[in-house]
This record gives sequence, C-alpha cells and structure tokens, in this order.
Amino acid sequence: MSITLERKAELIKTHARSENDTGGSEVQIAILSERIANLTEHFKTHKKDNHSRRGLLKLVSQRRRLLDYLKATDTARYTAIVETLGLRR
Repeated sequence: MSITLERKAELIKTHARSENDTGGSEVQIAILSERIANLTEHFKTHKKDNHSRRGLLKLVSQRRRLLDYLKATDTARYTAIVETLGLRR
C-alpha cells in the first residue's frame, strides 16, 4: 500500500527542480499521485475498506490543493506536472 524508499527516491530525483529539492510542490504531487494509484489498486480487491477510502479522499484533496497553489503561482510548472503525471485536469 505504501511506496518503497527506492520508488520515492526515484520520484524525487525525477521531479525535483534542484539537487536538494525534496519537498517542492512537484515532488509532493508526484508522491501523492503514486500513493493514490497504489490505494486505487488496493480497492479493486478490498471494496469494503472504508477506513482506507477516507485516507484516499484526504490524499486526493491534498493533491488538489497543491495543484491549485501551483496553478495560481506558476502556470508553466502546473501544466508541466499535469502533462508529466497524466492527470486529467
């Protein structure tokens, strides 16, 4: 359900804006997207897991807030991360 340290390091390396960027908006959005994808797969087999579903909704809303922030501050970075991750919006 959670992501491995290797996968998280790979996401950070891919989406970081600088060498020491581990908490930038793009990095956070990428990590949240990975966690959301993992939980979505989890719900295909565990349909009645409502406690985890609440966590999924919190993750989705947190990613939405980060995307809204990025769109308001830097539209180019917003469009780049949306295209890179293949998000619908």
